[in-house]
Amino acid sequence: MVLVCVIQTVFGQRISYIVSFPNLSHHEAQISLVVSGLSTRTATFRMSRSSPGRYATHEFGKNIYDIKAFDQQNTPLTIHRIDGDLYEVPRHNGYIRVQYTLYANYADGTYAGIDPDGIHFNMPAVFLWVKGLDNIPINIHFSVPDSLHWTIATQLQPTSDPWTFNARGLQYFMDCPVKIGNLRYRNWTVKNPDGKAYEFRIAFDGAADDTALNTFSIKVQNIVRQAQAVFGETPAYDYGAYTFLASINPWVHGDGMEHRNSTMISIPTAFHGEDWMLGVFAHEFFHCWNVKRIRPKTLEPFNFEKSNMSNELWFAEGFTQYYGSLLVLRSGVGTDTGYVANTVGGLINTRMNRPGARLYSPVNASQMAVFVDAGVSVDKTNYPNIYTSYYPYGGAIALALDLELRQRFHKTLDDVMTAAWKKFGKPEVPYTIPGLEDVLADVTGDRQFAKEYFQKYIYGHEPADYKTLLAPAGFLLRNASEGKAFIGIPSYDESQGLTITGNTLRGTPLYEAGLDIDDKITALDDQPVKNLADLNHILADRRPGMTVNIRYLHHQVEKTAGMVLQKDPQLEAVPYEKAGLPVTNDILQFRKSWLGGK
Repeated sequence: MVLVCVIQTVFGQRISYIVSFPNLSHHEAQISLVVSGLSTRTATFRMSRSSPGRYATHEFGKNIYDIKAFDQQNTPLTIHRIDGDLYEVPRHNGYIRVQYTLYANYADGTYAGIDPDGIHFNMPAVFLWVKGLDNIPINIHFSVPDSLHWTIATQLQPTSDPWTFNARGLQYFMDCPVKIGNLRYRNWTVKNPDGKAYEFRIAFDGAADDTALNTFSIKVQNIVRQAQAVFGETPAYDYGAYTFLASINPWVHGDGMEHRNSTMISIPTAFHGEDWMLGVFAHEFFHCWNVKRIRPKTLEPFNFEKSNMSNELWFAEGFTQYYGSLLVLRSGVGTDTGYVANTVGGLINTRMNRPGARLYSPVNASQMAVFVDAGVSVDKTNYPNIYTSYYPYGGAIALALDLELRQRFHKTLDDVMTAAWKKFGKPEVPYTIPGLEDVLADVTGDRQFAKEYFQKYIYGHEPADYKTLLAPAGFLLRNASEGKAFIGIPSYDESQGLTITGNTLRGTPLYEAGLDIDDKITALDDQPVKNLADLNHILADRRPGMTVNIRYLHHQVEKTAGMVLQKDPQLEAVPYEKAGLPVTNDILQFRKSWLGGK
């Protein structure tokens, strides 16, 4: 009876969805898509193959079945499956209701979950849509039994019915994740300098002590304030609110995904309010400026039918990676020295010691997202030697630029982000790499500097001088294991001898000696090697520059090679206090300006 009423109500709205859950225990939903006013003879329906914030393809069409079509008299219509995720209704009178079953049992930032404990929807994984009607407003109704006492959280436009929502078109609809269940809420208000106030809330899915949840919520509020301080304001959220959809329980899968007015966070653990979770909240929230509104032209509009290649993910994701951890520190969680030793040290080591960053540009790394962004492959790849994630790679570029701006121009990366926001984000004008170069030129007042910077570090892959850049902040960059012999650090399996299970890296002694994945190391300088402890014990008596003989099995055939040992390239950032170097007032002021709260 509910279905009939809703269909009659939305008939004039042209596109509507009705979602019910008659088989929660077995992770199924029943979905009806009602389309009216169709003018074309053949109507084409499809499932998405990509999702906002994901750049590789994902075959969502595999999880819908029992697809049927009807007219307004409930008379069956012919519907053909013409591809794995594509359906056609060749004859109709302008009205079609497509009905199907959805199976969903993978709750994360991309897929969907249906369970007696609640509903977790990322829209591309759930909903068929009509090709050619991208700009038609959408209405959706969730039919949930009152006996469950569930609530719903989403950035969809609310209506007078708490279970019915609108979206202004397909692009917005697909960007609106949904959580339904026994949700717990923490709410607060944030004001912008123009006096406009926006409601913020955490919609929490999981077991948690009230005190721990309250304390954690306050920390998230502090992060929101620090992010707002970077740009000077929050975006004008479409319906006056921003929602953190936070599933923190052992039954979800780890992920975080940004959306225009919300973020979907799933962390597969019991919640006790640990600080390490804050980085996910900070990163995804920063995205409501950087990528959802400061948006690369290569992603505008987002194509749900294929992978979405972008040249700018070093900025969209990498700069956001830098700010995620920095905002947590600025909000009062952690210490300056711990942040630099762990986060900054990790970014620098990624940039300086990974072949993908040493040999390929950030643009190249960004373009690889169509393969690596949760993409699925069966065959082995050479990614460790040709690709470094644009997250830490871009984060390392952001770090270097922030420090150089502070020293050379008395500007900051915050100034660059604010300028990008005003030029591209607030007016919602998609940017290009030359546009970002213009922003840097405007902030510094030095167009030649901006041009050279982009040629060296964005289109090229020159390394920054991190040692010099860190010195004004009172941190010494040095080798972490001076004098220690190094052969490379691939992954190993020790169950039946020491077998290399990951690609050896270009430039390392193992690589130069010809060893690679699946080779088993049996001896070094004629001393037997059965496990990693044996290997490290032998290397402890060797020094960089020495040549050793390595014996190994390749396809069960014994081989021997000479191998020149190197010094361990791992770097560490040590505070001057620990290194025994003087710490001046200028150093302390620089640290405070860089790392302190705003």
